[in-house]
Amino acid sequence: MSSQPITLDENPKVCVIIGHDIEAITSAVVLASLGQNVHLYADITLLEQQLQQYGFEHHLQALWQLYVEQQKIISRPLLDSADKLIDTYDPLQTSESLQLAGSPQVALYWLFLDSIKSIWVENEWITAFNHSYQQTCPIIISGIEQLGHISALAQRLQRAWVYYVPFVFLQDGEAYSSMLKPSLWLLGEKTADSSQHLSALQPLIQHARAYHHADIATIEFARSSIMAMLATRVSFINEMSRLADSHQVDIQKISQIMGLDQRVGSSYLQAGWGFGGNTLPAELEKLEQSGQENRVDMPLLQAVMHINKDQKELIFRKFWQYFDGFIDNKTVMIWGGSYKAGSGRTEGSAIHPLLELLWSYNIRTLVYSNKAKAELAHRYDEQPLLQLIDSPYQQLGDAQAIFIMSWSPQNKLDITQINNYAMPIFDAQAALSRDQLDLLIGDYVGIGRTK
Repeated sequence: MSSQPITLDENPKVCVIIGHDIEAITSAVVLASLGQNVHLYADITLLEQQLQQYGFEHHLQALWQLYVEQQKIISRPLLDSADKLIDTYDPLQTSESLQLAGSPQVALYWLFLDSIKSIWVENEWITAFNHSYQQTCPIIISGIEQLGHISALAQRLQRAWVYYVPFVFLQDGEAYSSMLKPSLWLLGEKTADSSQHLSALQPLIQHARAYHHADIATIEFARSSIMAMLATRVSFINEMSRLADSHQVDIQKISQIMGLDQRVGSSYLQAGWGFGGNTLPAELEKLEQSGQENRVDMPLLQAVMHINKDQKELIFRKFWQYFDGFIDNKTVMIWGGSYKAGSGRTEGSAIHPLLELLWSYNIRTLVYSNKAKAELAHRYDEQPLLQLIDSPYQQLGDAQAIFIMSWSPQNKLDITQINNYAMPIFDAQAALSRDQLDLLIGDYVGIGRTK
């Protein structure tokens, strides 16, 4: 982190980002990659924690270090009021305590609401921006809020160039590339057809596979609808997987057939333990709150959330049934702990309810999860029944069962090593292909799949 006084050329334009989460970090790196000078204001402790937690984002981390060293990104502690921050860049400011050699012009302010809630009072930061001299400077808002909240904020900001950017495109494990060339760029505008005022973001808009702009309320609703639809598809296929178990039908083959129908498509139709992470659960929670506040019943949304919660315990129930309940004091191997393959985050992952259930039966758990190892170690640092290992096949002979929770398709499992022990596999992700299942000696229990 840079704490040196900022040396500036003659009034260069800077992009001011306010936030510490992965979206803010990624935005800073991407803008710096596009030739912008970035000043990022954040809770430095939380910023460093985010950088550590997202250590699996190797490309992003390398660029972050490079741009910090080159001072293309300058990170500074978030000031306790928006007034102080705005004064830093206001050409009419009179503060003598600033470390800046002059007042740079601001290309845009980008506010990440989740990061500033605990420090800035909403009414106060809106008032501060309304009193700012630079009323023509665009403001971008990002975050997940109840429907209509961000459009209401935009109306309270007394300036024309206010925008909303939802991060529907960001992918864990590929944060940098997924933002640099987004699959879908949505832009909410307070003033219609005004995106030309966001010159710094034009390359992202131009490189997006799909782009749509509309008023902020519409984009908010679209964001929430997209995320709810993705969650619904996951819960639907998981519900069908239970019926597939009863009919001895492979749900993976059903998903492939469904994907052939262009009206359905194949995305988010992989049966497993459900969805996790931060974004989808937070989105559904905010959407449910919006329904409650507007007295709109949302039984489908509630069913989606219920199915997802219950699905996280399904693989344990299959394990319990396989051993007829005689599972006390066993040792099991668990492969993968993150909420999705490629990520190192475990928020919302099914590994947490699985571990708690296993430990309630005094079951020793050997966990291989290379990207999520540090996070699991920190969360369960005093759990004697947890052992984090460095190889998926390390101590395999000590286990009586294998759980597969999150496995990257790029890392093909070694069936030969698994067959040396011929123990049952409980596959919550459909990680084994049909060809691999044909070679497997031991029993296999999947979700909507059998040998």
